[in-house]
Amino acid sequence: MRMYNARGILIGLCIFVALITSPFWFNMGKATSAPVPSLDTPAIRQMQEKVCIEGKEFMRTQHMELLRDWRNSVVRDGRRIYVATDGKQYNMSLQNTCMECHSNKEEFCDVCHEYASVKPDCWTCHVDPKEAN
Repeated sequence: MRMYNARGILIGLCIFVALITSPFWFNMGKATSAPVPSLDTPAIRQMQEKVCIEGKEFMRTQHMELLRDWRNSVVRDGRRIYVATDGKQYNMSLQNTCMECHSNKEEFCDVCHEYASVKPDCWTCHVDPKEAN
């Protein structure tokens, strides 16, 4: 069986494949490094021992689940005290616990959320903190 216009079809297919894959070719080798959130706030500077409510790796990977669990515990169950793995107790509050130390939302929260293209809905209910330096 003979294919008519085979040359034109093959050229068209090559151009199509090149156009479809061009974003991958242009971005190859241009990966950006993960951002480092700023921990330079007045509250953190004053701390003798610089610790968060949980360990660094836990907070990096599971902070959203923790905040979601806090919300459900406070709103649905009326529980307001969180007991950390080290036994310390904290008030389950984004604004009064987390943002107490991490008051630099733009340099702490936003840099990672923008890098990961994540749009959390924290600020639909909570007041966006004013930057305190």
